[in-house]
Amino acid sequence: MKILDWYILKRYIFTFLMMLLLFIPIGITVNLAEKIGKILEKNVPFVEVAEYYYHFTIYFANLLFPLFLFLSVIFFTSKLANNTEIVAFLSSGVSFSRFLRPYMIGAGIVAIFALALGLYLAPRASQGFNEFKYTYLRTNNNIQQTKDVFRQINDNDYVYVSSFNPKNKIGQNFTFEHFEGNELKYKIFANNIRYLEDDSIYRLTTYHKRKFVDGKEIIENQRRLDTLFSFDLEDLTPVEYHAETLLYHDLIKFINKEKARGSSNIGRYEVVKYKKWSLPVSVFILTIIAVAVSSIKRRGGMGVNLAFGIAIAMIYVFFDKVFGVMAEQSDFPPIVAVWFPNIIFGILAIYLLYNAKR
Repeated sequence: MKILDWYILKRYIFTFLMMLLLFIPIGITVNLAEKIGKILEKNVPFVEVAEYYYHFTIYFANLLFPLFLFLSVIFFTSKLANNTEIVAFLSSGVSFSRFLRPYMIGAGIVAIFALALGLYLAPRASQGFNEFKYTYLRTNNNIQQTKDVFRQINDNDYVYVSSFNPKNKIGQNFTFEHFEGNELKYKIFANNIRYLEDDSIYRLTTYHKRKFVDGKEIIENQRRLDTLFSFDLEDLTPVEYHAETLLYHDLIKFINKEKARGSSNIGRYEVVKYKKWSLPVSVFILTIIAVAVSSIKRRGGMGVNLAFGIAIAMIYVFFDKVFGVMAEQSDFPPIVAVWFPNIIFGILAIYLLYNAKR
């Protein structure tokens, strides 16, 4: 590797790390200022607070590192352009593609780091981050009901509730179906179901049971019934962030299991899966855009490049969030939602690179 490659590569890595070290403490400070009241109110042990912010650091870095990388490349490349160093490189006979090579090497290093972060480090950090938040930082008013929960418990049993409140452990419009082969053996209805934690049983109100024996239908009715079921409370209260806490091979197994159960959150889970691969690819795309935008010396100096870069970054975040929500809350294909921003910005990168070469 030549002197030019080492020079740019060191600036690439160093500026990116400095950007992380600059913004992560700011993120921790803002978060602590917002949460300190609840932390003091609930007397959270210092060790747990410290562990939470360790997880928060990894979670925050994984969430926003493509933007930090993008801004850091614009920053140091603009400095090279303002100092006419890029002009000197290109005037010495170095082609623009050759000038871009150390950037791609740096992007490759960061992409490997991003892949390891997404596959191994971020899931554990997400679990610690979310468990602390749900344990200490959420108020009762923020606990939302799960709606339209339909689950296949095993090969024979299916359960449905129109809504379930995790606070008081009460579900509405409960249905339980038991099959043997393709034949429905019995079906249970109840206006509501409540989990009694002290006794580890379920209480059904306005209970009805339709049982089929030898082609005959037997109906049972009770005002209230305490009973046991083959499902767990977690089957009625699926945790939204659970997919984020799983290592990749566990995530694949979890998604396959949830598909078999008929979960309504498959889109959310698959968005998490595809993002583990799309984020490393976005490193290369954003690097190319940043170099193409900032390698030209402009009259407004570095400020113009940074302003343009921030605008592109905000548009990228907008596309990423909007299409992610569409996949989570509708039938929009998750793989399209996750990769669409990369495709659009990949085309933009090719266009800007072509103009920069000219």
